[in-house]
Amino acid sequence: MSISLKQLRYFVAAAEVGRISQAASELNISQSAVTIAIQQLEMTVGTRLLVRSHDGVSVTPAGTRFLSRSRDILSAVEECVNETRRSTALIARTLRVGVSPTVAGYFLPRYLAKFQTNALGIGTELFEGPRSMIEQRLIDGELDLAVMLISNLVLTEQLSSKMLLRSVRRLWVAPSHPITRLRSITLTEVAKYPYVMLTTDESSSTTLRYWTAQGLKPKTVFRTSSIEAVRSMVGSGLGVTILSELIYRPRSYDNQRIELLDLADTVPTMDIGLVWRTDSDLPPLTQAFCDFLQFSSSGDDRAAMEVHKGQRHSA
Repeated sequence: MSISLKQLRYFVAAAEVGRISQAASELNISQSAVTIAIQQLEMTVGTRLLVRSHDGVSVTPAGTRFLSRSRDILSAVEECVNETRRSTALIARTLRVGVSPTVAGYFLPRYLAKFQTNALGIGTELFEGPRSMIEQRLIDGELDLAVMLISNLVLTEQLSSKMLLRSVRRLWVAPSHPITRLRSITLTEVAKYPYVMLTTDESSSTTLRYWTAQGLKPKTVFRTSSIEAVRSMVGSGLGVTILSELIYRPRSYDNQRIELLDLADTVPTMDIGLVWRTDSDLPPLTQAFCDFLQFSSSGDDRAAMEVHKGQRHSA
């Protein structure tokens, strides 16, 4: 005869309260059901586990050892059930993630692919949009989380954020550009040359803020939301630009080389982070995704810092 979890539960309940009747009451079953289950359990193990008296029941020496193991078994079963329920809850819904264009194109895809490979059955639904729309959808509960540029957040009292990656902004130029001959490149020097202005992800607003702080203004000759257009213009020598290392590539679409140079003046980094509604507790699925991104992207942040240690980086 095998031992059932029901027998173990009834035995533990009776041993802990010291009365069959009270155990039956707490288990919401009949007293005879508890008595029969314990008798069957004692027959199976071949020894007396409880001693009955007018005052109730007491645990025998063999029963004491059996009681400890029974508690461990019931605890392990409960944890197994709870873990399965948590996993089922994760799989039962899709994670709704807002992303800004730069994040969607240059940061998130490889991490998302790894996450979905390691967390089989968990769905993610991506929504790309401008910062203002993503912020509002987070507040309205239409998005669970966002991965976006966090330096431009406006609704900071209603939204919380956590840094994932800090990417240095540097000067992009064609190798033959005269500014490459300077030992120290300041914004004052950059202002002398035609400037290609990227507009996506509020890049132009960010750019103008740090230029204005220096009392300067770039000589903008072309504004575009296309990063490939910026590369082609810079690679062809038609202008320079200051953009993040994250989106830098050594060649344009038409195979023109682009050099990456340090600036003597301090310009803000491009910061990518997690954003969520402040007054909401992150459910297990959302927290698991956050933890995964934080762990996975930490290596890239360290690598970016190593690249920035050099004074000049040629494409």
